[in-house]
Amino acid sequence: MTQATQDPNALKEMLREHYGSRIQSASGCCNASSSGSCCDTPTEVALYGADALAALPTDVNTTSFGCGNPIALASLTPGEVVLDLGSGGGLDVLLAARRVGPTGYVYGLDMTDEMLAVARRNAAKAGASNVEFLKGDIERIPLPDASVDVIISNCVINLSPDKGEVLREAFRVLRPGGRLAVSDIVVDGDLDGLPVSEIQIRAALNWAGCIAGALTSAQYRRLLADAGFARVEIDIRQRYTAADLLAYAPDALAALPAAVVDELVGRFTSSSVTAWKPAE
Repeated sequence: MTQATQDPNALKEMLREHYGSRIQSASGCCNASSSGSCCDTPTEVALYGADALAALPTDVNTTSFGCGNPIALASLTPGEVVLDLGSGGGLDVLLAARRVGPTGYVYGLDMTDEMLAVARRNAAKAGASNVEFLKGDIERIPLPDASVDVIISNCVINLSPDKGEVLREAFRVLRPGGRLAVSDIVVDGDLDGLPVSEIQIRAALNWAGCIAGALTSAQYRRLLADAGFARVEIDIRQRYTAADLLAYAPDALAALPAAVVDELVGRFTSSSVTAWKPAE
């Protein structure tokens, strides 16, 4: 399956500009005007539940751009150290901080200055003292080896131009016996055998909307295994409809044959991905 063909640095700069602009508008992914970000369809209430969000300042959930609920997936316990890859406005970090309690700690890692500024403001509003937001790339995590118990992420790994390096870095910073628990966009099956090439299809999709860079489930499993992970599980949570896909890239997809768009329906999914670093 073809992945990024454009320059990785140019891709990252495009993503910085896109999400820097999105966070400044503070519309979040549940706003009807937020087309082109990672999760326009499900709302944060549907993903996390009203009770969980009620414990946070009211505007925190409007700065989320995720596609799932990695907090529920991770089954966090008090005292654990957690790292959120691509932490955005800090929603998952703050929810994780409540789960791990005062004896635990949560790092949020993001490459976008505007995201980090909002996340730090949100943490201050929430009174969270067991969190820290770091600037950096998820391909080069600025933490020591074997320093965290759990890695979470919400619709971010698909954005990386080097997903293998992301997973190798995740494996490096996890302690033996640690776990990865992420929500991400995953292709169920492949994009072969369609009337147009996979390259044309991905070019028509929106990388910043988390679709164009999505791995297949087979690719995800292979990259996780190559990084050293075991006990890999990928579970589909939602299949994207034609309306979902058109919301990401209406002009480009409209140029594709209708039969191709029909074939894409249901292949792109919001999925949960879990894997473990073997204990020594």
